[in-house]
Amino acid sequence: MTVTAEPAVGKEAPPGATGPAPRRRTGRVRRIALPYLLLLPALLLELLVHLVPMVIGIVMSFKELTQFYIRDWGAAPWAAFDNYSLSVDFDAPIGKALLHSFFVTCAFTVLSVGLCWLLGTTAAVYMQENFRGRGFLRAVFLVPYALPVYAAVITWAFMFQRDNGLVNHVLHDQLGLTDSPSFWLIGDNSFVALLVVSVWKGWPFAFLIVMAGLQNIPKELYEAASIDGAGMLQQLRRITLPSLRPVNQVLVLVLFLWTFNDFNTPYVLFGKAAPEAADLISIHIYQSSFVTWNFGTGSAMSVLLLLFLLVVTGVYLVLTSRGRRAADV
Repeated sequence: MTVTAEPAVGKEAPPGATGPAPRRRTGRVRRIALPYLLLLPALLLELLVHLVPMVIGIVMSFKELTQFYIRDWGAAPWAAFDNYSLSVDFDAPIGKALLHSFFVTCAFTVLSVGLCWLLGTTAAVYMQENFRGRGFLRAVFLVPYALPVYAAVITWAFMFQRDNGLVNHVLHDQLGLTDSPSFWLIGDNSFVALLVVSVWKGWPFAFLIVMAGLQNIPKELYEAASIDGAGMLQQLRRITLPSLRPVNQVLVLVLFLWTFNDFNTPYVLFGKAAPEAADLISIHIYQSSFVTWNFGTGSAMSVLLLLFLLVVTGVYLVLTSRGRRAADV
C-alpha cells in the first residue's frame, strides 16, 4: 500500500517553486498604487481649480491685456516684463499705490493675526477649567466662525453706519466717548473697522485649534507644577506654551495666509473702492484688474504677491523647523 504524503500547511514552498511569487508581487503593486489612486481625484480637482487658473494668470501677466482684448485675450500684444516693471516702479503712481497697499496689508495682517492668537489662546486656556456653563460658552465662542462670511460682514457694515449704527449709538449716545458720531467705513477709521471685523471672525478659529492642542497636554504636568508651587503664569510659560509650540506654528502660518489674502471682508465691508487707509492688496489687485480693466498689470501684481507669500512661507518653515530641532536637542 502506497501512502502519499501531503505537504504541510504553512511551510514555505521549495526554492524552485515560482507559484506564489507573482501573487505577492501583484499585492505589493496594489499596496503601492492604492494611495495614488485615492489621491487622484483630489489632484485632478486641485489641477482644475488652482493650477490651471494660476498658469493662465501667469501668462496674462506677460500680455498687454486691457478692455480692448477681453473678447479675444489671446490676441493681446506680448508685453514681456513691462507689467512687472510698472508694478514695482515705486516712483510712478501705480507702483506707489501698490507699495502703500502692501504696507497697509502687512500692518493689518500683523495686528489681526496677533490679536486672533492672543484672544483665542486666552479663551482656550480659561475654557480648560471645569465650571457650570462651559459647554455653552464654547458653543457661543464658535458662532462667529460658523456664520457665513457675507452675512457676518454685512451685519457689521450696518453696525458701523454713522447715523443709525449700533457702534456709534453705544460709543457716542450711550457712553459719550466721542464728541460726534464717527465715520467708520470711510477715512482713517476704516482701518480700525476692518481690523475689528477680521479679529471678530478669526479668533474663534484660533480658539478651536488651541483648545484641541490643550487636550493633548497631560494633566499630571500641571498637578506636579502646582505641588512644586508654580503659579498660573509660570505653568503657562513653562508647560502650556512650550507644549503648544507645534500647534501654534501651524496656526500662525494659516492665519497669516488667510489674513494676507483676505478679499471677502474688505469687499463686502467697503465695496469695490476701499478707503486708502484700508486698501488691502487683495482689493487693490481687484481694482487694478476689474475696475481699470488692466488685467495684465493686475495679473503681474498677483504673481508678485504669490512669490512674496511663497518666500515668506518658506523662510517661516525653515526657521520653525530649526527651532523645533534645537528644542528637541
